[in-house]
Amino acid sequence: MEFLGTTQLASYCGTKKSCLFPDLAPTTTTKDTYQSYYLPGYRYLSSWKPSLIHKVVSIPSSSEQQFNSVRQPPTVLPALRSALHARYSTRDWRHANMVQLKGSEASRCCSGRLNADSMRLMQDKDQLTHQMQEDSKRNLAERISNIDFWRSELMYELESLLKETQDLETAKKRLECAVDEMQRPLKVTLECLYHRENRKGIDLVHDDVEKNLIKELDIFKDCQEILKKLAQKIGQQLCINRGAQHALEQDLSDKNSAHFIDEKCFNLRNTSDNINFYHGVEKVDGTVSVPATWARFSEDNIRCSQHARANSVKLRDDTEVALESTSEQLWNHFVSTNLAFTSRIAEVADTKNKLEAQLAKILQEIFQTEDTIMLLERSIKAKEYPLKVAQTRLEGRTKRPNIEFCRDAPHFQLVTEVFTIDDTLQTLKQRLQEAHNTMQMLIINKSKLEDDISVKANSLFIDKKCMDMRKVFPSTPRLIGYT
Repeated sequence: MEFLGTTQLASYCGTKKSCLFPDLAPTTTTKDTYQSYYLPGYRYLSSWKPSLIHKVVSIPSSSEQQFNSVRQPPTVLPALRSALHARYSTRDWRHANMVQLKGSEASRCCSGRLNADSMRLMQDKDQLTHQMQEDSKRNLAERISNIDFWRSELMYELESLLKETQDLETAKKRLECAVDEMQRPLKVTLECLYHRENRKGIDLVHDDVEKNLIKELDIFKDCQEILKKLAQKIGQQLCINRGAQHALEQDLSDKNSAHFIDEKCFNLRNTSDNINFYHGVEKVDGTVSVPATWARFSEDNIRCSQHARANSVKLRDDTEVALESTSEQLWNHFVSTNLAFTSRIAEVADTKNKLEAQLAKILQEIFQTEDTIMLLERSIKAKEYPLKVAQTRLEGRTKRPNIEFCRDAPHFQLVTEVFTIDDTLQTLKQRLQEAHNTMQMLIINKSKLEDDISVKANSLFIDKKCMDMRKVFPSTPRLIGYT
């Protein structure tokens, strides 16, 4: 839409240059009717400049008298004559109105054509947008149908794989139960060795019990080696099954997420609340597959799962054969080791009883020494007050004046008393120190006896605990995996 013409400016804003018609030459009527005035101190003033006319009206009275003396003024004042001065003629006014009307009519016609074209354009784009939206909904519906198909295939294969994995885990549990039952004596032997490593001090000896446990351990290892290897193979196959299961579950989870998202997108309408602008999202291509690779991905996951199921069946057959071939040589060393435990427990218990009797004597001596220390401390405390009295008397007698400060008999007696009490205190403190040393020696012996008794008690507790662990031995049905 074009702008026709330009804004008309007032005459005092500058020289007018009309874009509609050329400037008109001044008429003789305007020139003859209105005369210019020459005022003292002013240049020639145009009658259409209001600010200068205001200055003309505001001139002092003396200037008016001088002006009147030269020429008689007209009956109309200059300010009123400026107001009566016309800027445009009637012809100019009519011409400008005609131009304005024609420009407005042309703008209206242009606007009408634009509105009609805009309505047709909006109708066409509405139809195109509706068609595109319907095509998108149809494509989303087809995609949801494809996702439903592969979801059903993945769910069926996943259920089959889960069942086969569960059967293989059952076989592995039977194998583990057999290994546990066969290994239980071995496990007990290992635990006994580990527990006996917790013996302390001099009791950490390589006795007959330990020799029998090590020999028993060597015998049991050969019986469990076959089952361990088979269990390892089953464990590896279970890892493969779990990998295939994880791939199926991940694929199924992705399909569920895609189904939810596509269904949500399918249900979106123009009146939905959760729609928004995401500028530039159509320019971002973060896709990682095409329909062909998308379908092949699920086919590969299903084929891998089927291969894993076939290998699981073969391993279950091997397990049944292996469980029947190992369940015989576990009793002889079990009995001999228990006899060695019984003999060692009796020996340790006898030594512990002797140490406890000696500890009781040491404790009695400690109690007597503590009483002696308490009496010595009381005696030392009792000697401190007489010493304070004697020293206070000596200090008080030092204040006697002049000749009265005499070294008399009381002075000698007080000095002797102080030395005697001080010597007594030193003797008692020395005896107290000896008592403390004796007490310390008794406490050290007591601590050693307690430590030794604790060591023997710990060894006795460990051996009894090992005997409690070795009370049960597995039967033959348990050795082949039946519980």
